[in-house]
Amino acid sequence: MPDEPNPPAGPVGPVDALRVPRYAGPSTFARLPRRDQIERCDVAIVGVPFDSGVTYRPGARFGPHHVRTASRLLRAYHPGLDVEPFGEQQVADAGDLPCNPFDIQEAIRSIETGAEEVLSGASRLLAIGGDHTIALPLLRVARRSAGPVALLHFDAHLDTWDTYFGAPYTHGTPFRRAWEEGLLLEDRSMHVGIRGSIYSRADLADDERFGFRIVPAMELETAGVAGVVERVRHRLGDAPIYVSIDVDVLDPAHAPGTGTPEAGGLTSRELLGILRGLAGLNVVAADIVEVSPPYDHAELTGIAAAHAAYELLGVFATAPR
Repeated sequence: MPDEPNPPAGPVGPVDALRVPRYAGPSTFARLPRRDQIERCDVAIVGVPFDSGVTYRPGARFGPHHVRTASRLLRAYHPGLDVEPFGEQQVADAGDLPCNPFDIQEAIRSIETGAEEVLSGASRLLAIGGDHTIALPLLRVARRSAGPVALLHFDAHLDTWDTYFGAPYTHGTPFRRAWEEGLLLEDRSMHVGIRGSIYSRADLADDERFGFRIVPAMELETAGVAGVVERVRHRLGDAPIYVSIDVDVLDPAHAPGTGTPEAGGLTSRELLGILRGLAGLNVVAADIVEVSPPYDHAELTGIAAAHAAYELLGVFATAPR
């Protein structure tokens, strides 16, 4: 009888934690293979170590390394979604994108170019920042790949301001620029977790004019996770979705290591629950930003960010193919 063909090889997963302790092994996200070690890639994880757009505490340039370290805690099976995020899709760590720390607009251009190159060899992109400035070039790349996207934005702040000190590109302005550039489906985009003081009533009026809807953090008290998930799914529908998570959406008790903390935020359980509720939707790309290790304690923020990334990888595994 002729030899039967070899079955196709499955995805290359993380280093086996039952053979190599999780404090050892490669320093990639979840100890996954590097992108250059595999032939194909469904999801590329990329670090964006840039924080020159911050307006208060710096340090998010060290976020990618910090989150990768915390991700050593992750395991292969996600019981909440009944998926294997690393087994049902090929996930790889594509390293860090080069970012000019002295020229914000040059950094934005290089992030855009680098992300487009990474996405040319993968179906989906998960970026770890870095400050929220990086969302603008990533949204440009997502627009070229999937068309205008519905933005699901988790944050304490709107990030739709016009300028800071006359500068149009900062971590507080990316979604105003994205709206101006036609990157967003304005009837589908929304913020979750907004709270705290703002500069004026006009900030809310501008945000509404850009087509955003808001789920304030305080509404978690009455709506609960299930209620917020229902609102989110109704708003996003079947559109291609970009998820952007500023870790300061979490209360400082859950994420002290961030640049602009605000009291009264979500718990890590609430954030993970809402992300889990995106299962089956067409999430095409995502970022997790504003992790500032110098202000972190006991890796609380890094661990929360790594687990948020894991939820997103689980959601990617359930997305339409």
